Amino acid sequence: MGGAASKPSLHRIRTVRRLQGVSLRTAARQLGTTVSHVRIQENESTDLKLSELYRWQAVLDVPLEELLVEPTLPLSRPVTERARLVLVMKTAAAILEVASTPQLVRLAERLVDQLVELMPELREVGPWHTIGRRRSLEEYGRIAEQCFSDESLACSSMDFGD
Repeated sequence: MGGAASKPSLHRIRTVRRLQGVSLRTAARQLGTTVSHVRIQENESTDLKLSELYRWQAVLDVPLEELLVEPTLPLSRPVTERARLVLVMKTAAAILEVASTPQLVRLAERLVDQLVELMPELREVGPWHTIGRRRSLEEYGRIAEQCFSDESLACSSMDFGD
């Protein structure tokens, strides 16, 4: 009966990642790895190197000890409150983004300002993504990762006419 359920929990990266509102794709991108590797690493019984834990700490922006605490203990109050405020800020930013009347825009701006006053680093938090994730100007889309032959590019340019 020595299945996976009997393995000890070594960390709680998955729990903290979810509380912080960090998606698997975002974590993989920031760690420079694949989503499947992130899933393996965030498995509570995966024995991670200290350097990997430090990378996770940077991605999740929490004290290292929050990743190592036994899962039966709750997260510290500051980390829990920060995670909740991040989620509220995402909602407020999403409301501001889709506000269609001047009154709603003012209310959403006031809410965003009040949240930033409580926690200045929330200024960097964006809205919930409605379709996929927005890329920054420095990021390329998946199409940039694909290779095309010169021949296929030449053929496609002929289709458009010269």
